[in-house]
Amino acid sequence: MWLVPIQVECYAGFKADERPRRFRVKERWLEVAEVSDRWYEKGTDPVWPAADYFKILAGDGHAYLIKHDLESDEWFLARTW
Repeated sequence: MWLVPIQVECYAGFKADERPRRFRVKERWLEVAEVSDRWYEKGTDPVWPAADYFKILAGDGHAYLIKHDLESDEWFLARTW
């Protein structure tokens, strides 16, 4: 899996960074139209630390998988389709 660092603006409800609202890929901001799936993976391997994953449909009509690395508090684009 390739990971591209991205900027993300989040909705903060019950907890900080609860879900992404929009994200920036290169110079373009994309609005999150729908979060179709989300899951948490506990990091047992130091190379893959604990993270939240979000499968989203963006305003451009494409689906994206984004990862929030909970240890570094960094966001990554993990997949596009």
